[in-house]
Amino acid sequence: MEAYELIELKPNENIEEFQPGDTVRVNIRVTEGDRTRTQAFQGVVIRRRGGGPGESFTVRRVAHDVGVERTFLINSPNVESVAVTRKGKVRRARLYYLRGRSGRAARIKERR
Repeated sequence: MEAYELIELKPNENIEEFQPGDTVRVNIRVTEGDRTRTQAFQGVVIRRRGGGPGESFTVRRVAHDVGVERTFLINSPNVESVAVTRKGKVRRARLYYLRGRSGRAARIKERR
């Protein structure tokens, strides 16, 4: 049986503390051909799942009347930074009910 080498996982200092309901701006490293650029994805965190190296979070935004959800790994080298734009006041950890709502009905109160 082979022995596996442990890799030390150090957290990215550019990722702020956030939770479901918060509006965040995620800066992702995108590679197109041989060029690399940074692309921002801003929206509401609808879930955080897992813990440790496999922890991920899903961000939802509405672009041109179409809901777009994107899941990111917190420890991915492609996630450059996560900045909290607005703190949301919610009572549950999974905000899937936002998928069925649009406009004013999909608003989340701000945590002060």
